[in-house]
Amino acid sequence: MAISIELPQVGESVVEGTIGKWLKQPGDVLKKYDPLVEVVTDKVTMEVPAPFSGVLTSILAQEGETIPVGTVIAEVETSEDVSLPETPSTVAPAQPAQAAGVGTTGYLVKDFKQVGPTGGGAGDVRASQEAPQETPSARGRHSPAVRRLAQEHNVDLASVTGTGMGGRITRDDVMAFIKDGGPPTSAAPAAKPASAASAAAVPGEEIALNPIRRTIAQNMSKSASEIPHAWGMVEVDVTPLVRFREGAKADFLEREGVELTYLPFVLKAVVESLKKHPYLNSQWAGDKIQLKKQLNLGIAVAASDGLVVPVIHGADGMSISALARAVRDLTGRARRSKLTLEDVQGGTFTVNNTGALGSILSRPIINYPQAGILTTEAIQRRPVVIDDAIAIRSMMNVCLSFDHRIIDGAEASGFLQTVKAGLEAMGANTPIY
Repeated sequence: MAISIELPQVGESVVEGTIGKWLKQPGDVLKKYDPLVEVVTDKVTMEVPAPFSGVLTSILAQEGETIPVGTVIAEVETSEDVSLPETPSTVAPAQPAQAAGVGTTGYLVKDFKQVGPTGGGAGDVRASQEAPQETPSARGRHSPAVRRLAQEHNVDLASVTGTGMGGRITRDDVMAFIKDGGPPTSAAPAAKPASAASAAAVPGEEIALNPIRRTIAQNMSKSASEIPHAWGMVEVDVTPLVRFREGAKADFLEREGVELTYLPFVLKAVVESLKKHPYLNSQWAGDKIQLKKQLNLGIAVAASDGLVVPVIHGADGMSISALARAVRDLTGRARRSKLTLEDVQGGTFTVNNTGALGSILSRPIINYPQAGILTTEAIQRRPVVIDDAIAIRSMMNVCLSFDHRIIDGAEASGFLQTVKAGLEAMGANTPIY
């Protein structure tokens, strides 16, 4: 029996996903829960598992294609007893999910009412002994991947015979048409997909956006266009903190198995400052400001595919050592693309350690829809004036971008000064546990 698999409905606030990479190909034998496809959302990249055993017969959503939750992405031939929904044989096509209460990660939904094998919308599981007839309006709807391929090779899609569901034209159909008839001589070369490693890029070439880069671009554009950013910076004397960390890091590594970096100390100072300045831990909500009850810190991580912001939930209840372990866990899994949807949801304020990249001053873009983002810059030894004398101190710039609809300069400056005071007070007597 042929069964359709849909883009799953899981998580929250995500209504579509981009097919990043198929991990199985038509003809492959599937075992239940085998990784089937990587899906990229504006939250996280995740693997969608096979909901049952069988043979993958066709792929209906191509790599790079962005589709709504509930869209059929593949078909599997299975001998398993898969229960069908008690609905009429003619099932309406899945509609795009509403903005609230929807996500697209690859775990299976357990509490559902007639949803698909991986958690899609209504009418997910249905036998496809006969392909539904293609409607005239459906012929004009082609996936972005198909349209792009046709444009690159000057192919008239009206001349291509579709072999997908309902006569839909797939990328393989276009490739077969090109192979059989040969592309016109004026066909433009295909753009190369963008990747995190751009060292091999050739000046003058066009680089197609990969799903991660496209998502980052959309989110950054939304933040920059909707949030009126303002910015401030303070200098922090972290000389006592530097000395304390140098003396404590070897013992901490031996005891905890985790490196003691400066970031957990910064996070602790930020947490204490947010308690005193709650408007930084809020978001704009049209005609009101929503102050957050939780204090969940996002930490920006440069992963191989792009920037991700995993979240330390309940950061206000953690010691410096607990924050260090949380940072190590989240950054490690972010760089291995092993974050879950929960790991990247619920952040109320973001911290970015741009100093690790050698930066000494930066103006970050706020992680929408939060009210602020703080960066810590590289620690530098430089001369400063203390009590009318010049001394060599370890100095660090701390920068803040904030939503000027919510926060004015006085509140932002007060927040920065509290962070500064907290960091400068850290030293030999600072409790780690």
